[in-house]
Amino acid sequence: MQQYKPLFSDPSHRGTVANSQACLRLGDLDEIGDGTHFLHFTMLGLFSFREMSVGGAIDFWLEFLRTVGLTPDHVTIHPDRLTDWTPLYRERIPIVPDPECTWSDGSITGYSTEFYKDGVEIGNIVNPLGTCIDVGFGADRLDMLINGTPPEDALETLGSAIMKIIESGYPPGNKEQGYVLRKLLRRLHRMGGTLDHPFFIGEVQRQERLRAKYLRLRERHPGMSPEWWFDTHGIELSDMQDMPDG
Repeated sequence: MQQYKPLFSDPSHRGTVANSQACLRLGDLDEIGDGTHFLHFTMLGLFSFREMSVGGAIDFWLEFLRTVGLTPDHVTIHPDRLTDWTPLYRERIPIVPDPECTWSDGSITGYSTEFYKDGVEIGNIVNPLGTCIDVGFGADRLDMLINGTPPEDALETLGSAIMKIIESGYPPGNKEQGYVLRKLLRRLHRMGGTLDHPFFIGEVQRQERLRAKYLRLRERHPGMSPEWWFDTHGIELSDMQDMPDG
């Protein structure tokens, strides 16, 4: 959505675009492996700037889901939009009020309606600024529900996400995508996983050196904050405390 923020904010712009984009989400890191949360996934997006209505977006996605053999069990709508949006579904899908159906990205906010199947949210329609449409449906979740694709376990999910980042051309580092990759490599190692790649081997060796450094310094610097350890020595204190002394 980020590349379209200027278009959402420009009242003179009208138009509709669709895309398929690779996404990386770290907020659900502790839930990976449950079959519904993915680190690296594909999002089907539809973005309309003062052209498509909420009702038109609902009709489009219900028809799309029908063509792939999927009907939502229910949808959710924010209580503030129940009166206006409930008729748009024309009694095709059960509706559940949900005060969490809002979205915000800085100055751009909007109410949303979310689609659920087997207790899993499969997509949502957001109404940014009350004039635009921002739709996202997870291709991986749809594939799981339609084709019965078996879920990966946590280590498989971590490993595949790491390889997709590496294949996109990002090496481990201290900033942005490189930092994310380093964090995932570290987590895979801590969970007992392995990966036949030089980046993984190098990160394990790096963590062993940092661990030895931490054990050597911790008695001389008791009570120092995690920020101090990271800024001064490049040590993630939470990683050190999660590891046995050996």
